[in-house]
Amino acid sequence: MPKMKTNRGAAKRFKVKKSGKIKRGSAFRSHILTKKSKKRKRNLRAPKYVAKANIKEVRELLGI
Repeated sequence: MPKMKTNRGAAKRFKVKKSGKIKRGSAFRSHILTKKSKKRKRNLRAPKYVAKANIKEVRELLGI
């Protein structure tokens, strides 16, 4: 049976931590930042993790 292939797009977007949580980037951070408040932009900097409902799908894409 052939090896499982990792989805390269997913590999660039997610990182698996030692705890098993999957870290992800946060949306709404790339442009049109002038109309967003300092508080909102600051909160977008905080680390985000994949929700429990989506972990199975993301793990399959990563080939874990």
